[in-house]
Amino acid sequence: MIDRRRFVAITAASAVLVTVPTKGQPTGKVWRIGFLSTGSPPTPGTPDPADALWQRLRELGYVEGQNLAVERRFAEGKFDRLPELAAEVVRLQPDLIITRASGANMAAKRATGTIPIVMASSQDPVREGVIASLARPGGNVTGMMFAHAAGTVAKRLQLLKEAIPRLERLAFVPGGNVLVPGSVTVKDTEDAAKAVGLELQTHWVQDPSNWSEPFAAMVAGRAGAVFVTESPSYIRHAKHIADLALENRVPTMFGAREHVEAGGLMSYGLNLPAVFRRAAELVDKVLKGTKPADIPVEQPTKYELVINLKTAKVLGITIPPSLLARADEVIQ
Repeated sequence: MIDRRRFVAITAASAVLVTVPTKGQPTGKVWRIGFLSTGSPPTPGTPDPADALWQRLRELGYVEGQNLAVERRFAEGKFDRLPELAAEVVRLQPDLIITRASGANMAAKRATGTIPIVMASSQDPVREGVIASLARPGGNVTGMMFAHAAGTVAKRLQLLKEAIPRLERLAFVPGGNVLVPGSVTVKDTEDAAKAVGLELQTHWVQDPSNWSEPFAAMVAGRAGAVFVTESPSYIRHAKHIADLALENRVPTMFGAREHVEAGGLMSYGLNLPAVFRRAAELVDKVLKGTKPADIPVEQPTKYELVINLKTAKVLGITIPPSLLARADEVIQ
């Protein structure tokens, strides 16, 4: 038999256990999130920076299959599919949509003006018409600004020119599609190339899994190096791109370090997993009630220079000691 005081204590403790939600999430609530990417579904065993987004959401208490349901849609590099995929996600009426890359950001914004959107990555959402301003995005969109396109592109080309002083012709591969360019990076690269005295050749990749034709065109155009901008589809095929570049003896500059880890020559860009982790925190903030219009779009300020010295040696390139000294990481 339980005395009255013990009964009251047990009842109170039970009430606490029942009413305290995990990580601040309402008991019984299942959040529905749409995820729209310009790239392809992740391949098991292949690194994907976006893994950090889902990991951080788990740490914040959003567990897929328990209190989180995610509807994922991938354009697989086919940018003309983005409007259809965005409309499909909107019809599902999720609590929030996460977008990855400029094309997905713009497609989602055009598809809905009411469902909150968090950009996990973007190039220049103001010039692309997705938000009103970084400090006051307005509307239903906030998130991460992947890079300040103009300044970052210029820095990349300066670093490449420093590594290869005699460089005259540069091949450029934008993220996106010739029919739906998807970002402002093309103009920024044209301006940056002109500023450092480089003749620019732009090559569009129609099939992200097959770079043979673009590299053949680069070689035919006597390109002295190639600059490949950030793209989920390109990161997924980083090893394929690096192998073709070495096979054709074309030095490379990338926006994502994953390419250099796969055998590319250089990269200058953000720590992508850190960017995606922060995007997850913005998702959490919106789901807890803050309006996207009131959350400034964030610009990470730490950029990493990564150089693959092994690749440089294979290509017969001597990286200046002053450049190696400034590198955040040198892959031997």
